[in-house]
Amino acid sequence: MSTGTNPHPGGATNTVISTGGGASAAVAEKSASLPQPSPSPNRAVRSPNPESGLTLVELIICVAIVAILASAAIPIARFQVKREKERELRRDLWEMRDAIDRYKDAADKGAMQVKADSVNYPPDLETLVNGVDIQDKKVKFLRRIPVDPMTGTADWGLRSNQDDADSDSFGGQNVFDVHSKSQGTALDGTKYSTW
Repeated sequence: MSTGTNPHPGGATNTVISTGGGASAAVAEKSASLPQPSPSPNRAVRSPNPESGLTLVELIICVAIVAILASAAIPIARFQVKREKERELRRDLWEMRDAIDRYKDAADKGAMQVKADSVNYPPDLETLVNGVDIQDKKVKFLRRIPVDPMTGTADWGLRSNQDDADSDSFGGQNVFDVHSKSQGTALDGTKYSTW
């Protein structure tokens, strides 16, 4: 006995059963395609429309994830901004101290006239910017007085060589050193005013 299936257009199928000995009996069985079950009202069914949006729950979850990531990034951004300001403060202090040293070197070589009590240091930062006459040439030691990145002003703390190392007041005799007037604390735990 053998069994075969012959498909017909329209979704129906015929099943043929043949028995041995030349006698064949064909039994045709037609099965119509069953209708698709309708969706249950308790199940969420996605619309086949490709333009359909997110559900409210999906939207809330996405917003929560973005908020968590943003709140983690804010302290990192603040840290980076503070580090960049500290780097700028170090560069500005180095630039002004280098200009003071070059002025003193030129004065020590007798290239310019200075006050006797100045110990060959500049009288103020403006002198470094405005320059001095050396052999009929105007020599400037500093392009501009930089803005203190911690205070936002070009007002720097000054110290003369007669002042104490930890003094907050400026004697006014000469400019031996500069420092920030900020009382803030750096990332390494030191005060900006001690740099």
